[in-house]
Amino acid sequence: MPDRSADLRRRYAAEIARLAGVRDPRIEQAYAAVPREHFAGPPPWHVSGGWFGAKGENDLARLYDDVLVAIDARRGINNGQPSLHALSIDALALKEGETIVQIGAGAGYYTAILARLVGPSGRVIAYEIEPDVAERARANLAGYPQVEVRARSGVGEALPAADCIYVNAAASHPVRAWLDALNVGGRLLFPLQAAHSTGAMLLVTRPASGDAWPARFLTGVVFIACEGAQDATIGRKLDEAFRRGGSGRVRSLRFGGSPSWSDWLRGDEWALSTEAAG
Repeated sequence: MPDRSADLRRRYAAEIARLAGVRDPRIEQAYAAVPREHFAGPPPWHVSGGWFGAKGENDLARLYDDVLVAIDARRGINNGQPSLHALSIDALALKEGETIVQIGAGAGYYTAILARLVGPSGRVIAYEIEPDVAERARANLAGYPQVEVRARSGVGEALPAADCIYVNAAASHPVRAWLDALNVGGRLLFPLQAAHSTGAMLLVTRPASGDAWPARFLTGVVFIACEGAQDATIGRKLDEAFRRGGSGRVRSLRFGGSPSWSDWLRGDEWALSTEAAG
């Protein structure tokens, strides 16, 4: 008997890769391999491009559209838009054997995709602050020995050294603990966004030396706020910067120094600058 899920996944993976402009063919392969229904729970599923209605879906095919799937609609927790995550994961340029920290793992769907990309010799440390959701993720990911789920915040503690940090909740500023955990050449990707606002995914790379780190925005996003990573004052400044425009000209994250004409956004001892790093 044909495997309907596998057939749907193959078509879905090809479409997501096309929508996201994915360059790494392993990402399409990972999307095709991981059953989304395994992480969505039993039907009816609440799926949407944004707002979740009261009516659920029972047709498996709806899970294999470029839509959000509710993990807990009441709390506004969902597993994210597949094409956005494909674009973001592609930008991280993951290699086999690398260590990635994921902050905001949800029920573990994209954690499983990350695990396939770093392979059995790699490691994924996934933080999920909601204990019940973390327990779901832990059960869902039992078949991935390279994954460790930690049921706590990924903000208020020192993180393990990582080649990549992938954040799935909005921060108003680059969190120092995330930057400190990066190995040389490591990549941090997170939604730079004030709480209850809009923002964009920011990719930062740690250089071998110097106070200017390469940085660039990828695409506009709306995420739930990351607990412990929101500051109201910098959030207001961030919203003003997005309203002014010019985020596409950001080229570096700079530490220290004085205010400069090249600052797109200046925080406390850091700035996003239109000057290139190094």
